[in-house]
Amino acid sequence: MFLKLKNSGALVDVLDASEMADPYHGTLLGCLQQGEDLPDPEPFKKADLCFLSGEPLPSCWVDAHYRDKEVFQRLSHR
Repeated sequence: MFLKLKNSGALVDVLDASEMADPYHGTLLGCLQQGEDLPDPEPFKKADLCFLSGEPLPSCWVDAHYRDKEVFQRLSHR
């Protein structure tokens, strides 16, 4: 799967899609797409990546606590 670096627009080939969806991993391994030769894999911060359309990654992929506020509100109303 390809993602895009926010600052440069360069394409990143994500090597392990399970890392991408795991909110406990702040980075993932990928390869920059530059020319015909694939460079060695390197870590990329999820905060620096977005979908090719420019849409941000889903909160559930980057923040393990993205629903904490909602859960605490529901528990407090019981």
